[in-house]
Amino acid sequence: MPYEQRPTRWGPRDGDPGVGGTGPGMTSPHGTILLADDEEKILKRLGRALRDEGHEVVEAMTIREAQRHLAERTFDLLVVDNVMPGMTGLEFIREVAQAMAPGERPQIVMMTAHGTTQLVREAFKLGVEDFLEKPFEVDELLALARRAVRSLRLQTERQYLISERDAEFNHYGIVGRSRAMQEVIQRAALVAEAKSTVLITGETGTGKEMVARLIHHRSAQREMPLIKVNCAAIPETLLESELFGHVRGAFTGATMTKRGKFALADGGSIFLDEIGTLSTAIQSKLLRVLQEREFEPLGAERTQRVDVRVIAASNRDLKQMVTEGRFQEDLYYRLNVIPIAIPPLRDRREDIPVLVEYFVEKHRQRTGKRIDRVDDDVLQALQRYDWPGNVRELENAIERAVVLATGPVITAASISLLGATSAPAPGLPSLRLHQNLEWVERETIRRALEQAAGVKKDAAELMGISQRALSYYLAKYRID
Repeated sequence: MPYEQRPTRWGPRDGDPGVGGTGPGMTSPHGTILLADDEEKILKRLGRALRDEGHEVVEAMTIREAQRHLAERTFDLLVVDNVMPGMTGLEFIREVAQAMAPGERPQIVMMTAHGTTQLVREAFKLGVEDFLEKPFEVDELLALARRAVRSLRLQTERQYLISERDAEFNHYGIVGRSRAMQEVIQRAALVAEAKSTVLITGETGTGKEMVARLIHHRSAQREMPLIKVNCAAIPETLLESELFGHVRGAFTGATMTKRGKFALADGGSIFLDEIGTLSTAIQSKLLRVLQEREFEPLGAERTQRVDVRVIAASNRDLKQMVTEGRFQEDLYYRLNVIPIAIPPLRDRREDIPVLVEYFVEKHRQRTGKRIDRVDDDVLQALQRYDWPGNVRELENAIERAVVLATGPVITAASISLLGATSAPAPGLPSLRLHQNLEWVERETIRRALEQAAGVKKDAAELMGISQRALSYYLAKYRID
């Protein structure tokens, strides 16, 4: 059966009106249905009812005819009777399952007057969504058709969004042509195929969370959650409850049961950032999760099992912390199954021009400003700077430069660096940290107000802040 030549479901069908908002292949609220039954009266009656619901229906009185239709076009739903001349419906479904990838198969409903347990079991294994036992009410078929088409639309939309996100972010925001960053990207992509625990190390601002996103979204679990936890941002007294959850009454103020981050990440991945800040008690509980894949929520008597991939990150030297007795050795080796070290920006300066171009385009589109290029002297100065805040600091500097630029070229007047650790780059401001921040804030507000002709609401939108925040800054800097 020539299924190989079938058009893909992800592309729009011929004749689709192209109404936007839900992605390719999802422009119609109704589905295309292949209906196969050798009893003409039943076939016509069911076909008419489905068409009255707005579905497009193709009828077939033989399996051979159904094969031909399925080879020529895509269908959202296949409704087939099991008892058919020449080949049973189950044999046809088995053929479809073998010839078509799961993402390309239609939803399948089987009609039968003799639904044995063995038949039902085998049909479900082959991907049949539901059964209709003859005789049945037409409304039962209509309800199944609505549910099947809706389910397929959701699956298609999810796949479409995933593919769009892949195209948009490429390596999920990781930009770099240097050999060091290409090795990081390649290693992360290889690790994604397994479910091994990963430890990402690197200075603040190097992009550890982006590498975690790359690993998760390239994995087989990418349709499941990626739950992110900044261990350093949660008070120690609350961290255990945040990670593992609690039951009602577990402690004062626990008025209801709460699921922890590990439970929310079940089936997917959990990203534990700044893991070096964990207390000894939390380290022990985390070690148990890694070893046994189980934990007890606070106050609970039952153990909860989870299937979670752990991706941890730290800007501290965990091995040194083990030597000093501040981090458990067993936990360190459990976390360090697959290590990925991200180099600081000062060690891959050849990536700076590429990053500058990427961030200029990103913030140019966000602000709607015309920026044609970065002055050569400025670019050279950016490459000489050590960037103690790494990529995050560079993006902040470029964002400010785009906002403050008065023309299509980013010049030294638009660039400000926050507290350089080395000698200031020639041609760039050498203000102290607090002075630099205040100057940037005042200048940004002043220029936003000029562009908005003094309208505060418009100025706030230009800067991406609320009107209340703008009012605060106006008062702070006494700007009329």
